[in-house]
Amino acid sequence: MSDHTPATRSPAFWINAALLALLALVPPILFITGQPFWLDVFTRLVILAIAATALNLILGFGGLVSFGHAAYLGLGAYAVGIPTYHALYGGMDAIASFNGFLHLGLAIAISALFALLTGAISLRTRGVNFIMITMAFGQMVFYAIVALENYGGDDGLTIDVRSEFPLISLDNPLTLYAVGYLSLLLVLFIVYKITRSRFGLTLQGARSNEERMRSLGVDCYRYQLVAFVISGALCGYAGFLLGNFTTFISPEMMDWTRSGELMFMVILGGAAFLLGPVIGAAAFILLEQLLREVTIHWHLPFGILLILSVLFFKGGLAGIVDRQRLKGNRQ
Repeated sequence: MSDHTPATRSPAFWINAALLALLALVPPILFITGQPFWLDVFTRLVILAIAATALNLILGFGGLVSFGHAAYLGLGAYAVGIPTYHALYGGMDAIASFNGFLHLGLAIAISALFALLTGAISLRTRGVNFIMITMAFGQMVFYAIVALENYGGDDGLTIDVRSEFPLISLDNPLTLYAVGYLSLLLVLFIVYKITRSRFGLTLQGARSNEERMRSLGVDCYRYQLVAFVISGALCGYAGFLLGNFTTFISPEMMDWTRSGELMFMVILGGAAFLLGPVIGAAAFILLEQLLREVTIHWHLPFGILLILSVLFFKGGLAGIVDRQRLKGNRQ
């Protein structure tokens, strides 16, 4: 769980490996044994874990608290829905508009471009101002989509045909989960390599002491902007997967409250820990689902448990094992 890999295999390493192994094995087994509902839950889990991991790149490793990352999630989803809508009802070439590579390219490109524009302005501020500006940009996208009545407006838009790829059918629930899980591993690998590169170390240095980094001649703004764009693009990719999973998209998925949920997953799991967002997403979604089955008033105990976890688990759930490791080393 720690972002430092020791020479010997620590307990955190084995816990991380066990978590990824469980995500690889448990959902397919549940589906095969006649519990397809839980496969849907885990598919949603790995997709949101991708978005949370993308956010962690700038929040945990860069110290940038973005309250508008759900906008990239929504843009990625609409990059699937809008071409499909035009193919079915607007007379566009159906073969081209159902093309998964087109949807994927649009999701990443549009999200990256919006992140570039948003970051170029937001990163000129700090603290609360940065938080509010990122939330404002996210809400701008939210209300812009609400105003597009051709695409359902506030009522949302149904995706009648999922993205099509050669030899891969996303209509198969197991295939869709496998794509989501492998995508999560890929995004974790990308973030891992970034955070251990010179670029990533510079980004973390700017998080710790930006003034000192500037005194050394480092252009922190440029590094943070590039990280912001990468984070937005990865979150847009998660939106592409989410659109194909839900087959229904609406402005509600990019509301500021959704950005808050992504942020909470990162903090709950452990910011600046590679698998922290995955742990946070798992705890968040599974706890929410289990409480739904216990009571219709699940919001109250859910909120209380989340508040208590933040108060008593400093550094998130991933930080518990890391603190135990440090404690053991002192002894």
